[in-house]
Amino acid sequence: MDQVVLGVKPPSIEDIGRVASGAKVVLDSDALQRMDASRVALERVEASGEPIYGVNTGFGPLKSVLIPAEDRVRLQENLIRSHAAGAGDPLPKECVRAAMAVLAASLLKGHSGVPSSVAALIGEKLNRDDLPNVPCQGSLGASGDLAPLAHIALSMMESGDFEAASKVGLSLINGTHVHTALAALLVLEAERLADAADVSCAMVVEALLCSGKPFEERVHALRPHKHQAISARNISKLVAGSKLMASHANCGEVQDAYSIRCASQVHGAARQSIAHLREVVEVELSSVTDNPILIRDEVISAGHFHGEPVGLALDYAKLGISELASISERRTERSLNKDLNRGLPAFLVATPGLNSGLMILQYTAAALVSENKVLSHPSCVDSIPTGANQEDHVSMAMNAALHARKVLANSRRVIAIEMLVAAQALDCRAALQAEQPGHGVRAAWEAVRKQSPHVSVDRSLAADIEALDVFAVADAAFLAASL
Repeated sequence: MDQVVLGVKPPSIEDIGRVASGAKVVLDSDALQRMDASRVALERVEASGEPIYGVNTGFGPLKSVLIPAEDRVRLQENLIRSHAAGAGDPLPKECVRAAMAVLAASLLKGHSGVPSSVAALIGEKLNRDDLPNVPCQGSLGASGDLAPLAHIALSMMESGDFEAASKVGLSLINGTHVHTALAALLVLEAERLADAADVSCAMVVEALLCSGKPFEERVHALRPHKHQAISARNISKLVAGSKLMASHANCGEVQDAYSIRCASQVHGAARQSIAHLREVVEVELSSVTDNPILIRDEVISAGHFHGEPVGLALDYAKLGISELASISERRTERSLNKDLNRGLPAFLVATPGLNSGLMILQYTAAALVSENKVLSHPSCVDSIPTGANQEDHVSMAMNAALHARKVLANSRRVIAIEMLVAAQALDCRAALQAEQPGHGVRAAWEAVRKQSPHVSVDRSLAADIEALDVFAVADAAFLAASL
């Protein structure tokens, strides 16, 4: 049984991915003791009569309203109910599981002043797969992901097992846990998509009789961007041993178009944006993003709930992911265009005219790429003051996360389209030339064909786009290239 231990060390992005996929959680006993010790410290400060934001005062612009001791539990309950005001479609199950795991990991650090029973309840709900409905819209990514976290907290409060002590509600809804969880899952998928983009590019390199020299290691040693070199090395491995490429070594073509020749530069830049997001998320997963926080016996109001670090990284990553799709669509168009595809039939069908072949796949790719351009507008520059201007600069990091997820879904379909087109182009090339492509490309070609048959006469390809598992194609290609 797969399980993830929370509380011993910061969870990795891979740990969050495993919980999102259904792994059980185990809470470290020492971490639970740290939580209870911080609770004792908070109660000691509270008993002194010192004003503590959100414990014996109101919230936001009501921070100066003192709350009598007999109303402090109701204060927390009211907070959760009032802030559960999200809108829109529910977050997918895996996103809710990831957010709950990030929340529990933060509380287990013992700087929030809430009892261990709170983290234990989160763990129990995860292990029972007892998940709330969490609307995806409503978070500003500052003061934490208030609305979505409040929906999670409300489900806990209504379960009957919730200990609504002072500050508990505030600690449950303050923090960057939801958009950080979405960012963590995005990293895992985006890294695989970058690999898939290298594979689809290599397929086109072979099918269109392009040169492999732009991807050689000696070339990239002269411009040593690490992630660029990774993509170049991938493409070189995938075409290695190609008899098809050897067959046109002296064809007289001086150089290929940018979408081919500069692929590793563009893919590498996209990888760099994803790597930056990974770096930021790893820090966030090691962080306490509650407010106020306890450091020994001192309660400090600060701003760790502000989502700017993750939001900016998400904005950067969605630009990079969009570029993977943008350059992919250009390669798709070249593969279908008889004036550019080096001897292949128009739209890669044997009887163009009677059949439109794969013509409209490029239209779909163009529509998806165009939508990505709108979604890639940076979210974090669009702050709107809230809370009677107490919260006068917010990050909109949750919007960045939601847009990045959509960009990735669109880009995955664009890469699927390129793979479908490239496989068809390889079919056509095989009919003209007997030479075989490199081992990696051949494996990718075969993997596509296992999921989508050759198009000999017109048929709907909508189901093929949705069904093509670009990650499985990439896995097969890299496995073959490594043998």
